[in-house]
Amino acid sequence: MAVPAPSLDDLNERSREIFRRLVETYLATGEPVGSRTLSRAVAMSLSPATVRNVMQDLEELGLLGSPHVSAGRVPTQLGLRLFVDGVLEIGMISVEERAQIERSLSGRDDDLGTLLDEAGSLLSGLSHCASLVFAPKHDAPVRHVEFISLGPDRALAVLVTEDGTVENRVFDPPAGLTPSAMREAANFLNAHLRGRTLAEAQAVIGGQIEACRSELDALAAGLVERGIALWTEGSSGSPDRLIVRGRANLLEPLQGADELDRMRQLFDDLESMRDIAQLLDLAKAAEGVRVFIGSENKLFSLSGSSLVISPYTDSNRRVIGAIGVIGPTRLNYGRIVPIVDYTARLVGSMMTGKVKEKRGS
Repeated sequence: MAVPAPSLDDLNERSREIFRRLVETYLATGEPVGSRTLSRAVAMSLSPATVRNVMQDLEELGLLGSPHVSAGRVPTQLGLRLFVDGVLEIGMISVEERAQIERSLSGRDDDLGTLLDEAGSLLSGLSHCASLVFAPKHDAPVRHVEFISLGPDRALAVLVTEDGTVENRVFDPPAGLTPSAMREAANFLNAHLRGRTLAEAQAVIGGQIEACRSELDALAAGLVERGIALWTEGSSGSPDRLIVRGRANLLEPLQGADELDRMRQLFDDLESMRDIAQLLDLAKAAEGVRVFIGSENKLFSLSGSSLVISPYTDSNRRVIGAIGVIGPTRLNYGRIVPIVDYTARLVGSMMTGKVKEKRGS
């Protein structure tokens, strides 16, 4: 039978104060905290021996651990979770940081990719950690499709959706494709895609191609099929785009081969996008910022990292993506949580404003 995790109710006032001070000191320094240091830091007058006894009790509860033979203690993952949920005081984002975020993202809403990329770089710089920006596949109804020849073996597909988003994709056209066949294929797609999302169009386009194949040049029909595959490829649940910024911020403070191996494992997971789709599901599970510590998230179980993540939403409060910071478990949670929260809300607001502006034009 599983033993229930300790709660703040299990700690008396003295134990809470020592626990809070120890975790705050550890998050600030990254070093094990000793009883002598704590005896000078706590508000109440306590001897190092008394502090040591309390630390021993906290260790028996699973909230503290001893990484080395030294007398210093560090919070365990369980201890960090208790601290974040019940003790942490979330600060207000500073006026300077708010202005920096607004200034960096200002004017970036003309292009969704640029906006999200800038948001990722901004979070990495402010947090001195790595950032994650998750953008799910776009599913707005299609307004217009166009194919442009770039040469004998290269072509550009332009997709304009009803919310004004423009996607450009370079692809290899079928051999021998003529400009007229390209125009014919675009006309066919525009006639049958308009007002439908790509997912909806894919369900009916195959039958439409067969029914109208006699009206199409064989090469144009091939291009139609490629045009659909162009945006639906990989639609089995993998995200369309994941932006990772600030890797060096995670690697610089690491000490020892084991820590480097764990961080390399994390980057390997990110590169392969393994389990990345779950990030958006995690963010959707609750409004506002969520904090995942160590193995609480399967993706980071090997690297021992923490993730602070928040969804960003459209005008209908529908989650359309997520943005966050990943770093060591000794993150400055009180500072990073409001930064992530404000950035996510601003990104969602800018994207909503862009959609309204496009629809009104």
